[in-house]
Amino acid sequence: MNNSWLILVGVLLTVIASLLGLVLVPGWQFQTMQPIEIVAGDASSVYPQPLTETAAEGREVYRSLGCIYCHSQQVRPEGFGADIERAWGIRRSVPRDYLLQDPPLMGTMRTGPDLSSIGFRQPNDEWHYLHLYDPMTTSPGSIMPKHKFLFELVKGELDANNEAGVTAFQLPDSYSGETSWIIPDDRAKALVAYLKSLSQPHDLEVVK
Repeated sequence: MNNSWLILVGVLLTVIASLLGLVLVPGWQFQTMQPIEIVAGDASSVYPQPLTETAAEGREVYRSLGCIYCHSQQVRPEGFGADIERAWGIRRSVPRDYLLQDPPLMGTMRTGPDLSSIGFRQPNDEWHYLHLYDPMTTSPGSIMPKHKFLFELVKGELDANNEAGVTAFQLPDSYSGETSWIIPDDRAKALVAYLKSLSQPHDLEVVK
């Protein structure tokens, strides 16, 4: 009992050190960060950039559907996993990547692949829409749930059922056995816009 106060002081100091080192100091460092200019050849851009209105709406769809429970948005450095070897990113994630995100959707689990740079890896709209409708159409063996509720299914010739110019994507013939089209709703379009915005460029000085 004579040393109980030493234990109490030790616990208190541990809590204070953890609060300073893991919360307060990183928070202060993050608040002082600003977007930076990236120069590549004759072109330059500012990174990071705010999401477009549609992509911002898609981010909320991403959250509402619980995508964060199965997908992360943080690429680990070489030597701490096979993220880069799996082409989930071309460099490790750094704090600046999350500068304009409130809150950052870094995730805690990887039932599915990391999405930090899914927009870079998969720039094709059709791939994203087919993947959302039924992941097995693009990723055989995937256990990701289908999101058919974000689409209207049209069978037969599209123009016979819908007005010209509608956003639609044809399902593989092997999928349904007949000509079929999927028409994404506004939530699906916003979600794809958000997914395509996810890209972490490699030319950041802090990573070199």
